[in-house]
Amino acid sequence: MALSAYLKRGLEREGYAADVAGDGETGLWLATEQPYDAIVLDIMLPKLDGLAVCARLRAADNRTPVLMLTARDGDDDIARALDTGADDYLVKPFAFAVLLARIRALLRRGPAVLLPGLEYGDLRLEPSQHRVKVGGSAVEVTATEFCMLSQLLRLPGAVVSKQDFLGACWDWAFDGDPNIVEVYVGRLRRKMATAGALVSIETVR
Repeated sequence: MALSAYLKRGLEREGYAADVAGDGETGLWLATEQPYDAIVLDIMLPKLDGLAVCARLRAADNRTPVLMLTARDGDDDIARALDTGADDYLVKPFAFAVLLARIRALLRRGPAVLLPGLEYGDLRLEPSQHRVKVGGSAVEVTATEFCMLSQLLRLPGAVVSKQDFLGACWDWAFDGDPNIVEVYVGRLRRKMATAGALVSIETVR
C-alpha cells in the first residue's frame, strides 16, 4: 500500500477528513482551492517537490501548518525544509502514532485561537491575523515561530526552557531531537536582526 493511502486510511480512522494528492502540482492546487487545518507534505513528490510546494504556499501568504516528510535526516535537508516555511518535519520511516501526535500539535497551535496582541519593545504579535511586526513592518514567520514568539512575549524577560517550547509548540510526546528548538531560535534571531529589531532573544545555559 502506498504511504499516502496508508496515512489517509489511518487519519480517517482517527476521525479526520483527508485528501490525497499524487503529485506536487495537484497538492498545491488543492491547498490553494480550499482551506485545510494542516498539510502533510512529502519532499519527494513528482512534478513539483514538497519544498517547492511549501515555498509557493508561503509566498501566497498561505499559513496552513505544514508537516514535512523526508527520507533524509541530514541537517542541511532539515534546514531546507524549515527555511521554506515548514512548521515541523518527520524522517521516514516513522510510527503512525508519532505522525498523529505531530499533527495534533500543529492543530493546537493553528491560527484559529484568537488572543490579544502582544508587544515588547518594537516587536508586536497579532494572533488574530497571525502577524508579526517589527517597528510597524511585517515579518514573515511560520506557525511554529509564531508560537515560540508568543511564549516569549507572554512573559518578557523570563526564561522559557526547551521543554516549555516543546510542550507549547510541538507536543509533550515529541520524541525527536530537542535541539530543534535551538534551530528555530536561530532562525528567529536572524529574522529579527534582518528586520532591525531592537529586542533580542538570549540563550541561558
